[in-house]
Amino acid sequence: LRAALEYYKLEKKQEKLTDADVTAVLKKQVKQRQDSIAGFQKGGRADLVAKEQAELAVLKGYLPEELSPAQLDAIVAAAIAEVGATTKADMGKVMKAVQAKTAGRADNRAISQIVAAKLA
Repeated sequence: LRAALEYYKLEKKQEKLTDADVTAVLKKQVKQRQDSIAGFQKGGRADLVAKEQAELAVLKGYLPEELSPAQLDAIVAAAIAEVGATTKADMGKVMKAVQAKTAGRADNRAISQIVAAKLA
């Protein structure tokens, strides 16, 4: 994790990482662990699955708590009203507003699905 944070800092040419930067790195690491777990399960490597799951649990402990579906739904509804969205053509505006409010506490895929359903 420390190496991933240092690499991100060098990549972005920053002296200090913001909370948003650290959250982005953590989410990337979580995704890598989830992908590894899926691959190891297909390969029948229970020992490596257990190792990756242990690392995943530690990483998730550092992430901010995810928003509940009800909370996310309320934020999306407020963002739709805020930007005056009425069609799917306005989805980008709504997504930008919601992402600013959720700040890494919600999965973009979940946000997208809720926005699409509300604008349908």
